[in-house]
Amino acid sequence: MEGDTAAIGNRLKEVREAMASVVVGQQALIERMLMALLCNGHVLLEGVPGVAKTLIVKSLASALGADFSRIQFTPDLLPGDVIGTRIYHHRTGSFETERGPVFANLVLADEINRAPAKVQSALLEAMQERQVTLGHDTHRLPDPFMVLATQNPIEQEGTYSLPEAQVDRFMAKLLVDYPAPDEEQTILRRMARPAPSMHVEPVASLEEIRQMRAALEQIFMAPEIEQYILRLVAATRVPASCGLEELQPYIRFGASPRATIYLALFARAHALVRERDYVVPDDVKAVLHDVTRHRVAISYRAEAEGLNSERLLDRIVEQVPVNGT
Repeated sequence: MEGDTAAIGNRLKEVREAMASVVVGQQALIERMLMALLCNGHVLLEGVPGVAKTLIVKSLASALGADFSRIQFTPDLLPGDVIGTRIYHHRTGSFETERGPVFANLVLADEINRAPAKVQSALLEAMQERQVTLGHDTHRLPDPFMVLATQNPIEQEGTYSLPEAQVDRFMAKLLVDYPAPDEEQTILRRMARPAPSMHVEPVASLEEIRQMRAALEQIFMAPEIEQYILRLVAATRVPASCGLEELQPYIRFGASPRATIYLALFARAHALVRERDYVVPDDVKAVLHDVTRHRVAISYRAEAEGLNSERLLDRIVEQVPVNGT
């Protein structure tokens, strides 16, 4: 499979089709999640309750034959509830390691912004280092290891905002929207019963995912595409340097160098799922919002005028030239 973009595209299509037996719609979201998995990145999911965030993640794990765990973040959660702890046995006089739910291939951190900072930090450190230290022992996390954290964009009472430095560790922020009317009718017919079917058959393996990652490294990116990525990221920091002086008052700070790296990786994954072995400008444009929407901080003036990062990124995509001229 390594290097065969058509075969990889077909396998990923089979995963999406298997998930469609349970998940109605949300195909673009599922595709982006698979892309993040290929890039070895983590995802922040934002959507109101009841739009199937948990179902999608669980179905993805089933389709890949991967271990899945869900952590419900609450204000009284402790770091040990996430990463595990050391338990002392009085009779034997020894400690035993009890691993936490973070030891899974796909981890759903539900409503991550409801837990205090020390719990968020424990999870995010595991995301960054891909290992957990309990006592004097270091335990490697599974491979693949992917965290999908959710947050509610509406209800903010009793929540703790994620610091920008921690948000920056998520490769992509994906928005989970309401289904279309015809999709919601299908959901009604399929799920409005006492015991709806939620089973997804495994159609791919984790070993295949690791092979696909190796193929991702072979996707060609021309120097001109690299320069285009650099111009886009620079425009989120100092728009005036790219001829976008009118946007400067609306941005407090822009995307970090990590965004540059992730934008290149995500663009490669976008090309791969479309069965191409090279990146085109449209790949970069397609993933720019996913990679940078949570990395661009808007000013108070932007908020007062009803602007958000989505609209600012739209302007940047429209006005930053592909060829640099």
